[in-house]
Formats: sequence, C-alpha cells, structure tokens
Amino acid sequence: MSGEIERAAIALHDRFTHEGLGRRAFMAELTRIAGGAAAAAALLGTVAARAEAAPLVAPEDPRIRTRTLEWEARPRRAYRGYNAAPIGGTNLPVVLVIHENRGLNDHIRDVARRLALAGYSAVAPDFLSTAGGTPPDEDRARTMIGALDMAQIVADGAASIRWLASPAGGSRKVGIVGFCWGGAMVNRLAVAAGDALSAGVSFYGPAPDPSEAARVEAAMLIILAGLDERVNATGGPWIEALRAAGKTVESAIYPGVNHAFHNDTSAARYNRDAAEAAWAATHAFFRRHLA
Repeated sequence: MSGEIERAAIALHDRFTHEGLGRRAFMAELTRIAGGAAAAAALLGTVAARAEAAPLVAPEDPRIRTRTLEWEARPRRAYRGYNAAPIGGTNLPVVLVIHENRGLNDHIRDVARRLALAGYSAVAPDFLSTAGGTPPDEDRARTMIGALDMAQIVADGAASIRWLASPAGGSRKVGIVGFCWGGAMVNRLAVAAGDALSAGVSFYGPAPDPSEAARVEAAMLIILAGLDERVNATGGPWIEALRAAGKTVESAIYPGVNHAFHNDTSAARYNRDAAEAAWAATHAFFRRHLA
C-alpha cells in the first residue's frame, strides 16, 4: 500500500468520524481509493481503531487496582467511570482521562491503567453516561456524542473537578488528559473549571475561541500532530492566546504524524516514536504540576 493511499484513507476517515460524512459515501470513496471492496476492507482495518487490540497494561496487573465508579456530577446528572490506581496509594493526585468520540472503551481504560502505574488515581468518565452509557457500536457512540448538550457536559465535568479539589473530595490536585474529542474537552474544561484544575494535557483536540484563554488557570500542555490540519487550524491560535494572556502553557507538534498518532490500536495512525515522546512529555508535565 502506498503512503499516498494511506494518507487519503486517513483524511477520508477523519471526514467520516469528525465531519459527518455518511457511512455509505465513506465506504464508496474508500473503495475507490483502495481499488476494490476487499482492499477497502483491509485498508479500513489499518486506519480505524481495533477494539480487540492488546492493552499495554493488563486489567489484572497486580500493581494496580481497578473499579467502576459512580457519582452525581450535579443534581440528577449521574455518571459512571473507570478508576485505576496503584496498590497501596492514598489521597493521590487525580488525573481524569477523557475519551475520544467513540466513548469510554478498552483503549481508554488501558490509558488509565498506564497513569495508575505512574502513581496517579486515574478516572476515565463515560461522558455518555447521561445518554445511557457508551454502546458497543462505535458508529452509534459517535452519533450519541454528536447529540450531547455540550454546555451541560462541560458543566458536569467542571463540577466533578471542583468536587475532587474541594475538602469534601480530598483536596487533591486534579489534572486532565484527553484525546481528539477528549482533547477538545480538556480545553473546554480548563476554561470552565478555573483554579480547581491544576494541569491539562490536550492531545490533538480542537480548541475554543482564543478569547476564552483569559479564563484558564491551569497549566496547559497542547500536543498536536504535524499532518492534522483540521485541528492545528484552531490549536495554533489557542496556544498563542494562552501565551498572550500570561498563562502557563507548553506545546509540542510532532512532524509527519497523523491525528490520533498516540492511539496504538490504529496501525496506520499510530507512530511509536511520537507517541512515546508525547507520553513522556505528559508524565513530566504532570510531575511538575501535580506533585
């Protein structure tokens, strides 16, 4: 498979998953790009994330404990989420892990476990909780994500952060990390949560209007993919606005890599060198701001 075909397939898949392109039109164009139905199916298998991909940290890893959490973010706004923390840890800093537009799935649970091994209590909320929870079908999950009332969802996330940072929640430092849709949520929550949030790491997430930068109190790390023109069009101005407002902001753009380069369940998108460098930068950033 040529690199040109793969890049075209990734761009097409991004239109399908982020810009509302219908499945029938998507598959028709993918078939044209690949040169046939069988080739299109194989190409889709490399571009899309694979639910069956093996995790980097097993759910039964003896160094951590995992559990399902339930909480009321605001009155009559009930949430469920996945919690992973190191064995024996108490009153640890909390890192919220915010999923992509496919909802809370096994890959995001794996990311939470990776953070638990680094010494954090990682909580991955299901932001589809108020709509009945993340379904098994990813297309259905994306449709449900698109139908959410984002003002309500952001208010729920900000309320959860404020509770964790309050004496009632243990007065813990709170960080957030998110990917794609979750990266956009990191930016939105940094605006909404004020000084209750200590640190936010946004992986290739579309950014708010730059005028919102003045409301951010958390330290921010903005991670972008060099080939991701759609997100970078908003990410660059957001970084500059944060700097102009005197905020603590770091940024990294990894050249030659695609949107979702950190997701190791997508063979075509995943870039090991960039993913490992970005993850190391994330750990260093959290050590500085959540210690």
